[in-house]
Amino acid sequence: MERKDFLRSLGAGAAFALTFPCVHGCSTDSEDLEQFPEPEGVDFTIDLTSPEAAPLVDNGGFILVSSSPDLGYTDIVVARNLEGIIVAASQICSHQQTEEVRFLAQDGGIFRCSTHGSRFDQNGTPLNSITNNPLKVFNAEEEGDTVRIFE
Repeated sequence: MERKDFLRSLGAGAAFALTFPCVHGCSTDSEDLEQFPEPEGVDFTIDLTSPEAAPLVDNGGFILVSSSPDLGYTDIVVARNLEGIIVAASQICSHQQTEEVRFLAQDGGIFRCSTHGSRFDQNGTPLNSITNNPLKVFNAEEEGDTVRIFE
């Protein structure tokens, strides 16, 4: 029996129930799929001597930070890249707005979303075909024991 004959034998309702999740499992970028809003108006500082910032001592280390305490979730990835420079990007992936972006020291230091595998360079440029939308990146200024992250 061919696939279309099999699906026809199940009836339209069953065919729809079986195929809809497969067809739309990883759809294209879309405004209506937004789960978390992209950070805006970002301007905060990090005390590098605080226990929360300890991972930033080592090249390749990163932390997750909330740009606004009332968010209830973290939305910024702050990392010390392999050259020792602080970089920061949105934790909200530009593909489908999930909050799964992390910094990976592999491949020279990239941002990667674990939801669908989107990969971005440190400037936010997509590195694979999962999305064409750039990842939002922020300015970072390190002065002494303080880092300022801002737009």
